[in-house]
Amino acid sequence: MTRVLGIDIGGSGMKAAEVETDTGEIMSDKFRIPTPKPATPEAMADVVRQLTEHFDWTGPVGVGFPGVIQHGVVRTAANLHKSWVNVDGDKVFTEASGCDVAVINDADAAGLAEARFGAGEGIPGTVILLTLGTGIGSAVIIDGKLVPNTEFGHLMMDGKIAEERASSRAKDEKDLSFKDWGKELESVMMEIEKLFWPKLFVLGGGISKQFDRFEEYLDDVRTPIVAAKMLNRAGIVGAALAQT
Repeated sequence: MTRVLGIDIGGSGMKAAEVETDTGEIMSDKFRIPTPKPATPEAMADVVRQLTEHFDWTGPVGVGFPGVIQHGVVRTAANLHKSWVNVDGDKVFTEASGCDVAVINDADAAGLAEARFGAGEGIPGTVILLTLGTGIGSAVIIDGKLVPNTEFGHLMMDGKIAEERASSRAKDEKDLSFKDWGKELESVMMEIEKLFWPKLFVLGGGISKQFDRFEEYLDDVRTPIVAAKMLNRAGIVGAALAQT
């Protein structure tokens, strides 16, 4: 039995809970602190310290971070503060909390959680998770192993970035019907399919709860498609898996 404190960083809040990484179970109540503004390394490190202190935590910590992460170093931080770029997130959070902290991209965290305990559990080969929200996050899992920092939401298609066409924000901003939006999403998924030929697509993000309203408009995608199962647990559980 291995317990890790999982922390999921979002644009509005930083949430934490204890996770049993062998089963994917959340073993405590979740505790949330608003994401500081501006979301600088110093301010966010202090929140990580507060979260670990709330749980009286001294063990390993995994952090899901909204940016590209290479060996713990933050390479992009579009929705946080630009001062994060090229900062060693592992080091900053470890020094602030006194715990061993491992940082992972947030979509990669969700993908790991779905592959290990959710819709992709037990699926051999390539599983691709797409999180449909403000943008399109992505995670690629091959035989249970993560290929980190894929950014399929930034694919260029017909002169437009994929997430400008098929994120749930694009649906809302353009007031698209589920049919029209579903066909945009279908185009993006078919482009990814041509490149990777996955065994399974898993669709996450809040809109995945309404999968039955747009599933029929994805019928030209050859790969099987399912809705994510972990939902709002995926970020915290996947963050904890960064330590395994």
